[in-house]
Parts: sequence; structure tokens; C-alpha cells
Amino acid sequence: MLDGFDVRCPDRAATGDLDAELAALAPLCAGAIVAGVSGGATLGLALAARGVGLAGALLHEPAVGSLLPGLLAPMAQAYASGGATAFAASLYGPAWQPSEAPDDVAAVGRDLSMFRAFEPAAPAAGEGPIQLTVGADSPPVRHESVRRLSTAFGFPVVTLPATSHAVHLENPAAFAAAIRTLAASSARI
Repeated sequence: MLDGFDVRCPDRAATGDLDAELAALAPLCAGAIVAGVSGGATLGLALAARGVGLAGALLHEPAVGSLLPGLLAPMAQAYASGGATAFAASLYGPAWQPSEAPDDVAAVGRDLSMFRAFEPAAPAAGEGPIQLTVGADSPPVRHESVRRLSTAFGFPVVTLPATSHAVHLENPAAFAAAIRTLAASSARI
């Protein structure tokens, strides 16, 4: 869906250490349009705050730290009671399939801990445009989290149709279209 783009999907080490994750991603992301969903969106937000020189970022429903405490509590509870499979089902809903589980299921716990400790910060000077997206069908708490992040840092928000948090599974065409739009606008800046 992104013909004409040089698309790279990094396979993160899932160390649970935000600094290590960002250090590994920074060289790949410098000068690029970064698009991420959930944890990937959170990492994109952190990369922008570190000032790695993003051309832009499209971030679908990232973690928001103290802007909305408890956002990730239901997923943490699901993980505590049912492990990685329950976590993913809670986070992504029925669009997620157990066959998509990572080989290293302990990585889910490391990532969950890292993202629960995440605190957003403003992008560094010189970063490209940062745009947030939220699924039209996402629960009210997700809409509120994106609204609070937008209010805190002035990020524009686009609501993507026919999707919830799992845009990459439910409506990848809408996500790809939003990436194309952001890439076109960042090229004009």
C-alpha cells in the first residue's frame, strides 16, 4: 500500500530499555517519515523528543504517561492474568490472532513495563511534522489520550475511519493514506 516508498519495518530487540531501543532505532529513523501504532507510535514520539531528525511522524494512539494515568492498566491486568495472548487480545481486540504472537513472549512484559513508564515530551527543534491519529471506532479513553497529547504539544489529530487501536490490522489502507498525506506535506516544508 506504500508503493514508491522505501519501507522498513525494524525488528526491535524488545529489551524493555527505552534508551537502548531509541539508540538502535535512531540511525534508521533519521531523515525518515516514521509511522507507528501503539508502542511503535510511542517510540516515534520518543525519537522526536530526542531530536534524531525525523522528516515527520504519523503516530497512531501512542502511550501518554501522566497525561492520562491508567491508560495501559487494562492491558497490564490482562497480561498479569493471561500472559502475552491476553495482553494482545485486550490491546488489539478481535482483529489480532494468536498466530501473530511473538516468538519471545517475555518481550511483551518487557515492552509493557517500558511503555507504562514512558513520559511524553515535546519534539526537539528541527523535527519534521508530528501528526497523531486515532481510530474512529476506538474507545473513548483512546480518543481522550490523543486529545490530551495534542493539547499538551500542539500536534494535529486525524481520525481514521473504520478502525480502532489495531489500525494496522483493521484498516491498513487508511493508515497508508495518512502516511502518504504526511509525507507529501513534510516534503513541502
